[in-house]
Amino acid sequence: MALRDAHLLHELVHRAAERAPAAVALTHGRTHLDYAGLDARVRAAAAGFVGLGLARGERIAVYLEKRVEMVVSCFGSAAAGTVFVPLNPLLKPEQVGYVLRDCDVRVLVTSPERLPLLAATLAECPALRHIIVTEGAALPAVDLRLPVTPWSALLDAPARAGHRVIDTDLLSILYTSGSTGRPKGVVLSHRNMVAGAKSVSSYLGNHEGDTLLAALPLSFDAGFSQLTTAFHAGARVVLLNYLLPRDVLKAMELERVTGLTAVPPLYIQLAALDWPAAMVEPLRYFANTGGRMPRETLMALRERAPKAQPFLMYGLTEAFRSTYLPPEEVDRRPDSIGKAIPNAEILVLREDGTECAADEPGELVHRGALVGQGYWGDAEKTAERYKPLPAAVGGRDPALQIPEVVVFSGDTVRRDAEGFLYFVGRRDEMMKTSGYRVSPTEVEEALYSTRLVGECVAFGIDHASLGQAIQVIATAPDGSAALDVPGLLAECRQRMPAYMVPHGVEAKAGPLPRNPNGKIDRKLLATAFVERLQARS
Repeated sequence: MALRDAHLLHELVHRAAERAPAAVALTHGRTHLDYAGLDARVRAAAAGFVGLGLARGERIAVYLEKRVEMVVSCFGSAAAGTVFVPLNPLLKPEQVGYVLRDCDVRVLVTSPERLPLLAATLAECPALRHIIVTEGAALPAVDLRLPVTPWSALLDAPARAGHRVIDTDLLSILYTSGSTGRPKGVVLSHRNMVAGAKSVSSYLGNHEGDTLLAALPLSFDAGFSQLTTAFHAGARVVLLNYLLPRDVLKAMELERVTGLTAVPPLYIQLAALDWPAAMVEPLRYFANTGGRMPRETLMALRERAPKAQPFLMYGLTEAFRSTYLPPEEVDRRPDSIGKAIPNAEILVLREDGTECAADEPGELVHRGALVGQGYWGDAEKTAERYKPLPAAVGGRDPALQIPEVVVFSGDTVRRDAEGFLYFVGRRDEMMKTSGYRVSPTEVEEALYSTRLVGECVAFGIDHASLGQAIQVIATAPDGSAALDVPGLLAECRQRMPAYMVPHGVEAKAGPLPRNPNGKIDRKLLATAFVERLQARS
């Protein structure tokens, strides 16, 4: 019997189990789960979710570190016909609560260790109906006034079919920081993720003999991609929650990892370490995402793993992945972000919607099957980024009546005469630090919530290892003689994920300068700060 192709996310696991049921799909510590076992758990979780009364398209949030239950929850949600919302395990309770409220999450999957920390937050989430708690520690004695079900009971639910879905139906909401305000929920369909898996695995050459290390958070599109590309190919994924960069190298050596995808700050740290020969030998490729790889770091990595192919990639959550630079081009153009990935087209457009000439800067625009479904519940922001493809551009005939929606990235790039793309800069004020996109407004809101500042502004400055460091300029609150910088940073560490905590805080007498619209002039303050920094160096 001919094996069927996968069109829905959970079918990636089903088809791999049909081909090679005994092949190992997941490794987490000493736990090794084969494809037959993973498929059975995904089907059981799907039945359990449907048994809770979840309707088609309702949301399931997963707030866990990388572990088997995290993977099963997401793929089980897909099989149930619901929408999964993977939460970064570094998020604080207040941030978790924002996401749960923003997309009306019905079911939360978490651990007994994390649940007590969320008690006050969950009381403010009116749409939440049920909590699933993984095994391990005893269930906490917390009165949540909500049904709490152990993970084993979810998997023991009677067999039920999931809701009927097709590949254009909603699958997941990935929350990413916007240029202003709170995080935005990027909505992705089954088609988006499956097309992405097929595209990326094709140019990386993934196969059933590969072992991929999942070092990035599964709440990231690039992190979750380690699962989808591996499952499409029938490969193995090693789930790693690491504390130190050396832990990554140890895991690669122990598990004989063949493919590593990471962000520049991690690669900078890894490049400073000695790589055991036993670790290097099986490594087939290393791939970079989440920002430009410093050339010195790239050279150091290639010295440590001369036989491994380097893949330099560019992507955005709104379209999963856009470009990659083939390894054979790295020596000739190490600063390039390459060309479009398979089954995608990348355009460079002027503000009037026409295509730029060679080496003329313009906005990177992505079209194709990977273009997401917009931002959850936010028509205004969706309209800013997801727009109809201009007529007669990218093979679009003006006679076609139904518009094609594409993603305008907000990034300025240029394309050389040979078609290779180069990143020029960001068109918004987003900060990219440690591989994370961070909104300056979100940082400022957190600072104001401490009540330890009067006025404040946050911006990114270039940093050798972080990509950008978060710098803050703030005034003392009314009635205070001076800004308590140590106290402010201590509060930040309590309220924010580590990657969002400011790298530096500069006290300034108020009020802060305004622009013509009456807003604090972030650009003026940032420019002046960088000039002072350069003057001192």
